[in-house]
Order: sequence, then structure tokens, then C-alpha cells
Amino acid sequence: MSLFRTKPIESSLADADEPGRRLKRSLTTWDLMIMGVAVAVGAGIFSVGARAAGQFSGPAVTLSFVLAAITCALAIMCYAEFATAIPVAGSAYVFTYATMGELAAWIIGWNLILELFTAAAVIAKYWGIYLSEVFALIGWDVPATLELGVISLTWGPFLIVAVFTFLLVMGTKLSAQVSNVFTIIKVGVVLFVIVAGFFYVKAENYTPFIPDAVPTATDGTSGVLQQSLFSFLTGAAPAQYGLFGVFAGAAIVFFAFIGFDVVATSAEEVKDPGKTLPRGIFAGLAVVTLLYIGVSLALTGMVPYTALAAAEDPNLATAFALVGNTGAASVIAVGSLIGLTTVIMVLLMGLARVVLAMSRDGLLPRSLSRTSDKHATPARLQIILGVLVAVVAGFTRVDVLEEMINIGTLSAFVVVSLGILVLRKKRPDLRPAFRVPFGPVIPVLSAVLCLYLMTNLAVETWIYFAGWLLIGFLLYFAYGQRHSRLNEKFHDVAAAGAGRDTAV
Repeated sequence: MSLFRTKPIESSLADADEPGRRLKRSLTTWDLMIMGVAVAVGAGIFSVGARAAGQFSGPAVTLSFVLAAITCALAIMCYAEFATAIPVAGSAYVFTYATMGELAAWIIGWNLILELFTAAAVIAKYWGIYLSEVFALIGWDVPATLELGVISLTWGPFLIVAVFTFLLVMGTKLSAQVSNVFTIIKVGVVLFVIVAGFFYVKAENYTPFIPDAVPTATDGTSGVLQQSLFSFLTGAAPAQYGLFGVFAGAAIVFFAFIGFDVVATSAEEVKDPGKTLPRGIFAGLAVVTLLYIGVSLALTGMVPYTALAAAEDPNLATAFALVGNTGAASVIAVGSLIGLTTVIMVLLMGLARVVLAMSRDGLLPRSLSRTSDKHATPARLQIILGVLVAVVAGFTRVDVLEEMINIGTLSAFVVVSLGILVLRKKRPDLRPAFRVPFGPVIPVLSAVLCLYLMTNLAVETWIYFAGWLLIGFLLYFAYGQRHSRLNEKFHDVAAAGAGRDTAV
């Protein structure tokens, strides 16, 4: 009973076509492109860039975005090769199961749940906060949080999660159509903000483009936990700006690129996945990268990076306020609300697809993988996950775990990148519609870059991540290993062999 037993690709394809557990192929290239933009362009475009510019990169935050985009593109190439070879739900989990074995697949699936669940809960919570800000703009005093005795309830997440859970239960195509409308509107808002910002740009604000590195003050144990793992392991003094600041900024803004791996989880619901998946994913990444570069150039050109560093919670609205355009804050608040709306939908869908794939294999309860006869969606599972996300977002301070989203994503990127090398060696007979160019160079480079970005995350984040992995190992050995369908097949084959020996 090996921990490294792999699941044949043919078995994954067969399981995806099992009656009562199959999904409907209805998504086009346009749907996938919009899905990528929908999940990546959220409120983060208005805030994460400002924080990275003020605290880490200075005007070179544009380079941080480019580096993060290149890292994402390299990893997404690997996802595209896998997804065209194994076009089923589950993304990195399924790819790892076919190459590195069951235990590694479980850990990657567990990390994807961490990424998608935490991201959905964090963003749903922020959606509720932004909704209250939009109400305030029209003169309505609607608090984001209600005090219920000793319990604080953020009510917004329950509303938005309920709406999109309903749409996802009704059908992936319907959800995609609703998402398309919201996504086009929010791209329009982002373009408006970029154009408005460039009217205030001053060339001197881009100088120095990469500020000189300066040491950062540490505060005892808290300072140690907040420094990057790279600084902790190498003994290098924590520093802001400089070349290492650009890389640290890339690790932060990478948050803005999470979600393209979620698009790969929809492989089982895509028409002609061999052509549609690569085109849709790369088109979405290109649009998002151009928008991010535009926002970062407008932001750092409007005000000096030192002004952003001095702000308590810097964002794009901070920059507009500093140049005297307070009215732009209203547009940004509305844009943030619209931006977060579609992100939540795609994350909820991706989360359900990962859990669906793991439950098909028996690593989670098989009952969760049942799909609706009428809509061909995992209705029961989608509702369960929607309730859990809403409860966590509504009643907890899940926002403190934001960086867990990044480390969960990057860990999956590392394994998928290396998995391409294993897949090519184990299954040279496969001819996926998309193949990562330049042999092993890009997969190895992708894995190295993702690992390096992971080391730029805080020590505290790594401690939380280690705790999450420990819980994952305990669940696997307590439940997943024994209920695995591969394990059942192993016992069936062993029993059949024993029966033949007895007969002889």
C-alpha cells in the first residue's frame, strides 16, 4: 500500500464521465478569458500595489508586477499542458495524482482548499465592508458589522455568497454570463481610474525608480515573525526597497494574480479543452497584466512613494486624496465592490471543483461528488461550501490569514511545474494539445521562481502553513488513505489473488 501510488490518466477521464458525477461542457474561450479577469481583478488592484510600492518596491512596483506576471505565466504554461492532457476538474490535485502519487496529491488538494476557501472568505468579508462604504456615499448609514451580544457579525458575506452559490447551483454557464457583465463593468472602472490618474503624473515621482535599500526596524519576537523567511534563514537584516525590495514586492502583489489556477479547475466544463483552455487562460493573463501595469504606473507617478509609505493603509484612493481629487474615492469604492463580486463567484466554483475531484477519489466522502441531474452541477457540495465560507467570513477575523492564500497558490505552482517533467517521463505517449516550449527549462525556472517568492513571505505565514499541513497529514492518515478508491482497488486485486492461490 504505497503512499506514492499514482492514478492513471485514463481512470481520471473515466471518473469524469461517471453518471451522476459528471459536469456539463459549456464554457468557451471568451468565458475562460473573462473568468481569469474576473478572479484576478478585484479590490486588490486598488490596494495591494500601493502597499507594495510604499513598503517594499517604490516606483519599481511596476517591475514587481511584471515579475509576478512572468512567474504566473510560466506556471500557467505548465497548467495548460496538464489541463489539455487531463481535461477534468481538480486542477493541480488531479495533475499531481497522475504524476507524484496519492500523498502528494492530497497535500496539494489540501493546499488548494486552503487557497480557495481562505480567499473566498477574506474577499467576501471585504465585499461586505466595501458595500457599507458605497451605502455611505449615497447617505445611508448601514454598518458593515452588527454587534450581537459578544458576537460580531459581518452580514455582507452572507448576502453575496448566497447569491453566487445559488447561481452556481443553477449552472456554470449562467454564472459565467452574470460574471461577464460584472467583469466588463469593472474593467471599465479600472480604465477610468488609470486615465484619471495619468492627468496627475509627474516624472520626478518615478525617481529613483528603485530606491536605495534601507534597514527596517524589528520589534523582538514580533519583528522576527514578520520578516521574510529568506531574511530569517540567511541572517540578512530585514530591509525595504532596493533589488530585494522588488522581489519582496513581487511576493506581495502575486496575490493579485491568484486565480488563474482556478480557471484550470474548469477544464471538465470547457468545450474543446485542447484549444479553448490555453487561449482563454493566456488571454485573461495578458489583459490582467496590462491593467496592473497601467494602475501601478499611474499610482507611483501621481505621488512620491514616500507619501504612500507614510499612509497607514495606502491604496489608490490615498493617491487621489493626496493630489486633491477626493471624488475619485467614490469611483474606487464602487469599482472595488464590483471587482470583488466576480472574484467570489470564481473562487466558490473552483473550491467546489477541487473538493469534487478529491471526493470522487474517496479521499473525501464520496457523497460530496454527486451532481444534480437537472443542472449537472455539484449542488449539495456547492451549498455546503457556501455556508462554510459565509460563516467563517461573517463571524471571524479571517483577514489575518491573507498571506496564506499566496503560499497555498505558490506551493501548488511548484508541484505542477515539476510534475510536467514527471508526466513527460512517465507518459511519453501523451500528445497534449498545448506543450510547454524549451523542454525542461520553463518548468524548472517556474518552480525556482515560485519557491523564491515563497521564501519572501513572512515567517509567521510559514508557521501557519506548517500547522495547516500537519492537519492535512492527520486527516489523510485518519480517513483519506483508508477510503481511497485506489486503496480499495488494491485490496480487491489482493483478495482476488488470494482467492486464486486458495483455489490452487
